[in-house]
Amino acid sequence: MGLPVYATTGQRIWHYTYLVICGLVLFFLVAPLIIVIPLSFTSSPFLNFTAEMIALKPEGFSIRWYQNLFGMCDEIKTTVCSDKWMTGFKNSIIIGIFATLLSTSLGTLAALGLSRSNMPGRKLFMALLISPMIVPLIITAAGFALFSVTIFGTRFDLVASHFGLVIAHAILGIPFVVITVTATLVGFDDTLRKAAANLGAGPARTFFKIQMPLILPGVISGALFAFITSFDEVVVVIFLAGSDQLTLPRQMWAGIRQEISPTILAAATILVIISIILLTVVELLRRRSERLRGVSPV
Repeated sequence: MGLPVYATTGQRIWHYTYLVICGLVLFFLVAPLIIVIPLSFTSSPFLNFTAEMIALKPEGFSIRWYQNLFGMCDEIKTTVCSDKWMTGFKNSIIIGIFATLLSTSLGTLAALGLSRSNMPGRKLFMALLISPMIVPLIITAAGFALFSVTIFGTRFDLVASHFGLVIAHAILGIPFVVITVTATLVGFDDTLRKAAANLGAGPARTFFKIQMPLILPGVISGALFAFITSFDEVVVVIFLAGSDQLTLPRQMWAGIRQEISPTILAAATILVIISIILLTVVELLRRRSERLRGVSPV
């Protein structure tokens, strides 16, 4: 949006200064991603731009670190290849999916209750539900570990495979679902629910036939945020998971501590691509939700 013709000199100076500041902030945020992606294609075993890469020579680029990430040992003929990266990637996907399903279900039910003004203690319950988003993550992780040791005598996750991590990640994802679904319910016309009840529809039928189709963009948005939270989580995994239970972020953390390899950059590039795709979907759902409510997307 351009400046109006009647803008003063001071307003014009501030406008362009503001644009420069925003550009610098954006560059500061995006610059690490710009560096990581091309470095993940280096043929060098070190995290640096080689002379061949700078000169854009083909021998300076390689996909060996992506092959290492996906455990293609036969293709790269190297002793550093390991299936730990692929195992961590699979575990992150599995844990993320089940944690997302659980957090979305519980978060949506909680949002339905919190959206009613006559619910007693509504503000208190809202504060409790979003507390995992506010409390420092290391405190939450330590609490999970102490709770599991007190109740089960061992770390929660060792009770039943990835069950503990699914529960912990679901708790971390619930605040995102509650916030997004509650925000969507603000624009919901409650007279539709009352009309359905007047026509004899039960609560379950009213929810799935009336409410759910209209709040679906908010539910999916919350689910995507919950999945991203679970997929990127490493602190809780370090506290709860056993030594043989790997996730992709945990393997990246171990790789930084033990062996700095460009495979970490390949994994980071995959995470960046997944995050961009999911955030793009969230933005499309936001625009769809605004169209359903009769609000023009910005």
